[in-house]
Amino acid sequence: MKPPRVLVNGWFWGQMHTGSGQYLHHLARCLPQVAGQLQYILALPQASAAPAPAGWQVVVAPPAAGRLGENLAKLWFEQISYPAACRRLAADIAFVPYWGSPWRLPCATAVTVHDLIPLLLPAYRGGPLQRAYSWLVSQTAGRAALILTDSQASRQDIIQRLSLPPDRVQAVLLAADERFRPATDQAELARVQVRYSLPERFMLYLGGFDVRKNVAGLVRAYARWVRQDLPLLRRSGRSDSVPPLVIAGKLPAADTPFTPDPRRMAAEAGVADRVHFTGWVEEDDKPALYSLASLFVFPSLVEGFGLPVAEAAACGTPVVTSNRSSLPEAAPGAILVDPEDEAALAAAMAQALQAARPAAHPEARRTWLDVAHETAAWLKELS
Repeated sequence: MKPPRVLVNGWFWGQMHTGSGQYLHHLARCLPQVAGQLQYILALPQASAAPAPAGWQVVVAPPAAGRLGENLAKLWFEQISYPAACRRLAADIAFVPYWGSPWRLPCATAVTVHDLIPLLLPAYRGGPLQRAYSWLVSQTAGRAALILTDSQASRQDIIQRLSLPPDRVQAVLLAADERFRPATDQAELARVQVRYSLPERFMLYLGGFDVRKNVAGLVRAYARWVRQDLPLLRRSGRSDSVPPLVIAGKLPAADTPFTPDPRRMAAEAGVADRVHFTGWVEEDDKPALYSLASLFVFPSLVEGFGLPVAEAAACGTPVVTSNRSSLPEAAPGAILVDPEDEAALAAAMAQALQAARPAAHPEARRTWLDVAHETAAWLKELS
């Protein structure tokens, strides 16, 4: 008897700069190792320079000929080319690893909805075309036999906002990549410290700069802590002080309400001389960057999962993060705080730095093999 065939939508194959691309690549690497009962086929919109995943068959299902533009080409692939490939190849299961499943279901269909941010936050709803697409994928997700998501918090959002039966929505928590471990190679640590001009002791933020990331709240909380600490230093004669704040990641191209520039925020808060901006950080440098930090702070308002906090925790770095959405799930053992209470955020940062460096929480050792094993088990249920 032939194993059930799983045809995976590979639109994001080769796009490691996106969260959906990273998710697809990690699963593609690990799924054949944990589920020999299933046959995996990757459907691509075009031939890719990215190497084919080991243990997979790859097929190309191009969108219609002609210049469609990226958005229309993506829609055509999702709704026409990919389902046609499922029928042509007699797939038993269609698996779309991002929010974009077909309207006409070619077979039992599973879709991963990482989060509902476009529905939860008005600033992320976009213009008429983006809102129309959000409506479409909400409807198509509701038709799928199985919806996977990255956290229990997102699972509850999906059940409530899309009015779906709980048994059709399942959470499979993500994991930090296996390379995120405490860095101990002194030469590597020194190389990263020099490359990004890092101070000896610092607190770290690494992530995006759109408004939900709440970098503005972080900078204001940091400034509050600095203002409170300086009088204590003067009275006590201490020479130590609040460590610098390092903000890592590609800075916004424009200072807008949606992507406020943190350099302006630091200047307005009076801490421009204490905040260091690294710019873009290469993926291979991140384990050392996390390991060098005395504290990782991530006060995001909403996340589908929150991989940076999982990565920092896996590197053994103390974490302060939000008590909202999925973030308590992403970093067990982190100090949790209301991200909009800047006084509480400042106090949490001070508390975390004064405490002994914690041992890595057991759940911080979750791997992508665990994620793949649970994903394959849910897919197997559809066959």
